[in-house]
Amino acid sequence: MTDLRRFLELHRDAVWELPGAVSPVHELTALQHALDAAGRAPVLIARDVAALDGRRSRFPVVTNLTASRELTARAVGLADPRQAARFFATRSRAAIEPVTVSRAEAPVQQVVLRDAAADLYTLPVLTQHEGEPGPYLTAAHATTFDPDSGIDNTAIQRCWVKGPQEMTWFPYPASHNARNLRKFRERGERCPVVFWIGHHPAVLLGTQAKLRYPESHWSAAGGVIGAPLRLVASVLHGDRLRVPADAEIVLEGWADPARLVSDGPFSEYTGFLGGVVQAPAVSIECITFRHDALYHDYGSGLADMLVPDNLVMEGKLYELVRQVAPSIINVHVPTAGRRFHAVLQLDDPAPGEARDALMAALAYRRVKTVVAVGPEVDIFQPQSLEWAIASRVQWSRDAIIVEGLSGSSLDPSLDPPGPTTSKMGLDATRRSPGTSVATVPESARLRAAAWLGGADPRAWPAC
Repeated sequence: MTDLRRFLELHRDAVWELPGAVSPVHELTALQHALDAAGRAPVLIARDVAALDGRRSRFPVVTNLTASRELTARAVGLADPRQAARFFATRSRAAIEPVTVSRAEAPVQQVVLRDAAADLYTLPVLTQHEGEPGPYLTAAHATTFDPDSGIDNTAIQRCWVKGPQEMTWFPYPASHNARNLRKFRERGERCPVVFWIGHHPAVLLGTQAKLRYPESHWSAAGGVIGAPLRLVASVLHGDRLRVPADAEIVLEGWADPARLVSDGPFSEYTGFLGGVVQAPAVSIECITFRHDALYHDYGSGLADMLVPDNLVMEGKLYELVRQVAPSIINVHVPTAGRRFHAVLQLDDPAPGEARDALMAALAYRRVKTVVAVGPEVDIFQPQSLEWAIASRVQWSRDAIIVEGLSGSSLDPSLDPPGPTTSKMGLDATRRSPGTSVATVPESARLRAAAWLGGADPRAWPAC
């Protein structure tokens, strides 16, 4: 069975259980920042965390679940995380339809709380950063449906918990959930919505697939995990909104698109506090969960949140570029560039093909800067990428700047925030005639590898 606890059991060596009590205000996030700075990425479990009502929560907190690119790739059966682009380009489209199970077969509905018993204050919701107004759900997958077609949509979108049954929900204006919400508003109706929390990382990645509208994420998730995703009808909304049967916690309620309230500031994936926005108010009328449920939280603005979406973005960009540039062999979206930078690797592109590839990638809304390099460049090593830019680029010849493209409304460089942005593509695939990369013979490389692999590290100089 594919669920969160199965993943944690299989990767117990990557899990760090924190001793003693941990404050839900800033402390876990501070630890994630420290680990990020140190280049370490263990999964963190805190079992003694206070709920919003001040008492020890029954739900342990799991965070930093996807901070490691290597561990996240292994979760979907990908041994080499450098091959994520091809993997997700293929698997996200290899749709496998979900199966619906009964409530008795759904662990996430082992406990069902309705009305006043459905109390958000029993959850250990974290307040992550200074300047935020309160506790936010950061790993809640908001699921709605298109009222015209009935097709569902799922996306991770923040929620500020403001009362025992009340919270905000901010679907970004360009998101499919926002489109669904607008359709319900045009009908003068409240929008049915569920928020599911906690699942196997493979399912989390599968439900972040970049799809057309309207198109279900359930079959895309099945393609990524290689098996049908188990769903169950929600308690409040029935078959209109199904939820993953093997999730940890589900919040069910209604979003009122006609009732907008202030939300934010909130620490976005950019690493900056976003501004105050107007978001629909949500009333929660039902909470379901496993008997031994875990509460999942993402470290907003940290690798924990960036890694899974960036892996999926690599697949989307690979798919887009391949249509115009058959020489594409790999794509990398580095976490250091948040979701604004991408690197394309091309093998012997035809004249003009590198520029075709750059333009195709720049058309993707989230990307702002794209660099194209050759096969001799290690696109996962910043030092190798800088070498390519330094030794292959003439700015007047190789830079493409395009104005007026769609971009992310969260881009902190926009001044003032506007609907369009300026983007740049950089062709670093060329080498001057007569130049060749400095190399050493294969026999010497093997000898050096033997020295490094067989030597006691304590014998090497400390410097």
